[in-house]
Amino acid sequence: MAQSTAGPLENIVVVDLSRALAGPQATMMLGDMGARVIKVEAPGRGDESRGWGPPFVGPEVSPESTYFLSCNRNKESVTVNLKSPDGMDLLTQLVRHGDVLVENFRPGVMERLGFTVERLHEINPRLVILSISGFGHDGPQGGRPGYDQIAQGEAGLMSLTGPDADSPTRLGVPIADVLAGMNGAYGVLSALYERERTGRGKVVRTSLLASIVGVHAFQGTRYTVAGEVGRPTGNHHVAIAPYGLFRCEGGAIQVAVANEAQWATFAEIVGLDTADPRYAGNAERVAHRDDLVGDIEKTLLQRPAAHWLARLDSAGIPAGEVRTLDQVYDCPQTRSQGLVIEVDHASLGTIELPGPAVRFDDGGRLRHAAPPRLGEHNSTVRAWLREQEG
Repeated sequence: MAQSTAGPLENIVVVDLSRALAGPQATMMLGDMGARVIKVEAPGRGDESRGWGPPFVGPEVSPESTYFLSCNRNKESVTVNLKSPDGMDLLTQLVRHGDVLVENFRPGVMERLGFTVERLHEINPRLVILSISGFGHDGPQGGRPGYDQIAQGEAGLMSLTGPDADSPTRLGVPIADVLAGMNGAYGVLSALYERERTGRGKVVRTSLLASIVGVHAFQGTRYTVAGEVGRPTGNHHVAIAPYGLFRCEGGAIQVAVANEAQWATFAEIVGLDTADPRYAGNAERVAHRDDLVGDIEKTLLQRPAAHWLARLDSAGIPAGEVRTLDQVYDCPQTRSQGLVIEVDHASLGTIELPGPAVRFDDGGRLRHAAPPRLGEHNSTVRAWLREQEG
């Protein structure tokens, strides 16, 4: 049987009421998988991220935010005031003929618009509903608004990031939003799969708080099981050594030595004695990390990064450089993985965007659509709904 060239979610219709980043990230991922995503925006202003910049690109009279471009590929845009009779009617039709509805309003907004979960499932019992919030839809802070940096701090991530405990540091990308979007898409796919068995849709919920706590990984069990509160250790791993950023002649490289066999090989390359009791095992190396880093850098500082990367690569030791984003996007390996895509934008012409992180060996979306102009698909979406309504 031939595979679809539109993606595994071909024929799935997503009604996207979300804005900013967490919801749009989720719907973009569904669109990457072939779903038809209809983004419902407020007339005149649209998704708030359309105004987030600089940088803006394109004509001065109607510039495009690169922030908006980052999370809205493979979507159509229709504008309507959801509080108006026309807006309520349009949303009702979209729900009736959709498979998934995504919203990241503050808790209670959908109810005030007249679209409770019960009402949505009355219109379409098969509808999967994704609701993304800042801190959860219930609990003592259930109605609290949330933005990425607030969540990074409140959920403990900033306390683990940075050079030391006195310098809590945010990540350079809106990781809480992106993770919430990824978790939301994952939940939607699970609910769509379950719908094949039950014939009914369900509500999927996630939050910025849940998404950060969900990636605490070993730092979480470090506290819940061992009672230790993690603190930042800069560019070196808290539980593995040597594993981090090391200075060399004219720059720095990153090295990850994850087991004793790798340590024996690496120690020989940098001239360290594996019999040194300070470095006898990983626990000892972690305890004497400062000494270890100093001893390693004494050797690495004698030669440039290219020399050490070549030697480490030939020895099978994981190592790498620290690249800037221009180097990343211009890298042949990045492009070979489909991580840069070309799209035709209505006002910007042909542009390149970061591509999806998932590929399929057989089938999948062959071409991607550019992020839409505000209201670009008003006529086509309404025409489609008229056809569906008969």
